[in-house]
Amino acid sequence: MSSTEILHIQPQELQFPFELRKQISCSLQLSNKTDNYVAFKVKTTNPKKYCVRPNTGVVMPRSTCDVIVTMQAQKEAPPEMQCKDKFLLQSVVASPGATTKDITPEMFNKESGHDVEECKLRVVYVAPPQPPSPVREGSDEDSSPRASVSENGHSNALDFNAASKAFNERGEHQDTSFEARTHISKVTEERNYVIEQNKRLQQELELLRRQTGSRRSGGGIPFMYVVVVGIIGIILGFLLKRT
Repeated sequence: MSSTEILHIQPQELQFPFELRKQISCSLQLSNKTDNYVAFKVKTTNPKKYCVRPNTGVVMPRSTCDVIVTMQAQKEAPPEMQCKDKFLLQSVVASPGATTKDITPEMFNKESGHDVEECKLRVVYVAPPQPPSPVREGSDEDSSPRASVSENGHSNALDFNAASKAFNERGEHQDTSFEARTHISKVTEERNYVIEQNKRLQQELELLRRQTGSRRSGGGIPFMYVVVVGIIGIILGFLLKRT
C-alpha cells in the first residue's frame, strides 16, 4: 500500500489488462484515516491518453473514495509491453466541511506555503484474463442425468419398436389364418357340391338302367347314352382331383 501521511492509496501501481482497440479501466482507492477533510488532485504525464474520474475531490474524515482511471483504446502495442506513463496524486488538508467546489489550484501550490503531499504511481500493462477452457469430451457430463434420460429414452424406443413389430407380425399371422380358413371352407363347399352331384348322377344312371332293362331285345343301351355318361364321369373325376 502506497500512502502519504494523510491518505492511504491502494494499489501501488495502475494495472491495465492491455488489449488493442479497447478501452480499459482500473481503480484507485483513497482512504482517509484522519479526522480532517482531505482534498486531492490527480495528474498524469499523458492526459490525452487517460481519463480520470474524479480527478479532484474531497475525502471526508474516516472514509474512502474510489478513483476510476480509463485508458483510451490503443491502435498499437508499446515495445515489449512497457509503459512510461506516470501519475501524480497530490493531497492536502482542507477546511472542515469542504466540498469539491471549494477546491482551487492554489491549494496544491507548494510555493504558496501549503503543505502538499505527493504520491507517484506508475502504469503497468498485464495480460488480459483468459476465457474459460471448453469442456472436454468424456467429462462428467457423460454421467449426468441428461445422459441417463437419453439412454432410457433410447431403450424405451427399442422396446416400442419391438412391441410394434410383434404386433404387426401377429396381425399378419391372423390375416393369413383367416384367408386359409376362408379358402378351406370354400374348397369344402365345392367338394360337397361335387359329391352331391355325383350321387345324383349315379341315381339317374341307375334309373336309366332299370328303364332300359326291359328293352334288351332292342339291342342294349343306346350309344349316345354311353357317351353322355362317359363325359359326365370325366368331368366329375376332374373336379374331384382338383379338390
